[in-house]
Amino acid sequence: MKQWLRATLALLLAAPTAAALAQAATFPERDKPLRIVVPFAAGGGVDAAARLLGTQLQKQLGVNVIVENRAGGSGTIGGRAVLSSPADGQTLLFSAATHVLAKQVLKNAPYDPQTDFAPVARVGEAPLMLVLAPSRTQTRLADVITTIRRQPDKWTAGIPAAGAPSHLATLLMARDAGLKLAYVPYKGTQPALMDVAGGHTDLVLDSMISLLPMAKSGKVRPVAITSARRSALAPEVPTFKESGLPEFAYASWYGVWAPAATPPARVATLNAAINAATTELARSGAWAKLGITPVTESAEQFKRFVARDVAQGAELLRSAGFQPE
Repeated sequence: MKQWLRATLALLLAAPTAAALAQAATFPERDKPLRIVVPFAAGGGVDAAARLLGTQLQKQLGVNVIVENRAGGSGTIGGRAVLSSPADGQTLLFSAATHVLAKQVLKNAPYDPQTDFAPVARVGEAPLMLVLAPSRTQTRLADVITTIRRQPDKWTAGIPAAGAPSHLATLLMARDAGLKLAYVPYKGTQPALMDVAGGHTDLVLDSMISLLPMAKSGKVRPVAITSARRSALAPEVPTFKESGLPEFAYASWYGVWAPAATPPARVATLNAAINAATTELARSGAWAKLGITPVTESAEQFKRFVARDVAQGAELLRSAGFQPE
């Protein structure tokens, strides 16, 4: 009798695991596309990274992967599109660090990024670059800092998007260097960059890969990048650390999310697949062409990373007196 009870108990305990394995074995579904929603317009850095990942996942998984752009609403239109989809792991959000600060930058955020989404995988980090208007003659970060301290009322900084890495990194630079800047809000990197090139705004600190073409053409003046080491894409541009701010380092990052109710077994399957894709994109050099340093970690590690990132970003915004829009 005891043996029968032990056997029955063992079967009952094993049942959830068996069910989870069976569910994972049939996922992703071969007759349904895997949708990756990008909450920004086609052609940008986030879109380019998402399409590389989608192509690699299609090769690995043998399923059709569709990348769909849903721009607008500071990234929330795409986020809402994912949340309104079935929580079956077949529809995912691919976004940048901007996604996690929706509650801090919007008065009426349509969701809480930390509780309404399941973190699936973080795929990489990328440095930001500080560029100046060509009318500004400073070539070194130390000279920029000295000049702004002397003439704080004569320097403006472009902010491409509230709560984006560009915004937070600019606030962090101002705090660490003891600068007072006038901030000019923009709706995206391109309008901010064009105003810097035209001399209407003095500087912008944003994604290196987005600013690099105009920096190389001489339309804006590159000063420093935020990574710990120089980038192979622009080895002539020094880091903040070697240019007068030895403790300064900042990175934009990219990640994948699913609706919060997505079964954990499917999140785990997606995490493993995306980590494998990230490793291959790093091996092939595809990530490097976008200036991305690969990241592979568990979904739980990603969740903890997001919590730290949100806390840091929220504190920077509060200390700068930022008011949600």
